[in-house]
Parts: sequence; C-alpha cells; structure tokens
Amino acid sequence: MSLNRKLRVLIADDVHETRRNTRVMLSMIDGIEVVAIASNGLEAVEMAMQHQPDIVILDVNMPELNGLAAYKRISQSNPNVACIIISAEKDPSTLRAATSIGIQNYLIKPFSTDELEAAVKQISERLEKAGINNMRTDPLREKKAHLKQLAEEYSKAKRTDDQAIEFFEELTEPPDCELRWVQTLAMIYVIRQKWGKLKSLAEKIEQRTK
Repeated sequence: MSLNRKLRVLIADDVHETRRNTRVMLSMIDGIEVVAIASNGLEAVEMAMQHQPDIVILDVNMPELNGLAAYKRISQSNPNVACIIISAEKDPSTLRAATSIGIQNYLIKPFSTDELEAAVKQISERLEKAGINNMRTDPLREKKAHLKQLAEEYSKAKRTDDQAIEFFEELTEPPDCELRWVQTLAMIYVIRQKWGKLKSLAEKIEQRTK
C-alpha cells in the first residue's frame, strides 16, 4: 500500500471467533492498525466516533444495530470512512442495500486473508486517489470534536458502565481536558464506588479550580 500512514481499522461482529480471526488476518497485512473491536452495531458506532477509523469491518447481522444501519450512523460523523460488510451468506438484497449507501466491499464468511487483503487494497487505492491524507490536515482537532460529541451523548444517557469510565478517563487526560468532564467522571466513580480512583481525581479537580 502506498499511503504514507497506516490505515486505522475497526472490527465489529457479535461472534468472538470472527472478531479474533479477522484481527489475526489484519495483523498479517502491511499498513494496517486495528484501533477498536466491537461486539455489536451500537458499540461499533460509539467506538468509531471515539477512534475515527479509516475502515470499518461490519457484520451484517448484529444485535443492537445491524451492520448497514451502523455504517449509516458512522458515515454521518465521518464521511470519509470506508466499509467492508461481512456476512454468512450472499444475499442479493443485502448486497443491493449495501451498494445503495456507498459500501463497495462485501465479503462472505469464511473469507481468507487474501480476500480481506484485496478488499483493503481496493480501499487504500480509493483513499489515495481521493487524497484523504491531504484532507485530514488536523486529525487531532477532528478527533477532539468527535470525542466531545460522544461525551455529550454519554452524559445525556447517564452512562456509568465500564466503557463509559474508560472513555471519560481518556477524555480527562491533561493538558486540554474540560473541567465538566472531570466532574462527570467523578460522579461516575461515586456511583460505582471506585473510591481510590475518586481520590486521585479529586486532586485533579482541586488543581484545576485553584
């Protein structure tokens, strides 16, 4: 692949074996970095907003949100993202639906490393032709904007699960963390009774409010 950076990939499938096998295959392809792995469509959307992948590999049939619906949501916040849809069977109607929303790559399980690499290569060539590298002049700023959007959604939904904790811990890393997200994380620690983490976070809040 001729892009001057690694392609960032998100894998989403509700079958553990498929997630594992796909990750192993991708590790054998040069120029690829797996940045997130999701077990359902909704989780894929959340992780895509957080990690901003170049490629999402989505199973058609997943709980919470199917692969096509997940891609629609992901592409709304990241129009440049490419998608490889994977399915246990070649259903013409699903293929047509995928094509209609801009998905150009479709793999049937079980697929080989060569088939996956060919799909990734096609995407790499399209990205290079479209000049995606030049379009993303400030990836850090772009990521921060998406993190803020996801934080608003987590906060509105009053999320206190482990994924929310991990997300807000990342979001509150210095030097640019917002005080309100530090306070949100503190409230989650209280609810989850994570007193050790709350103590260190309280010191961070105190330093920010001096």
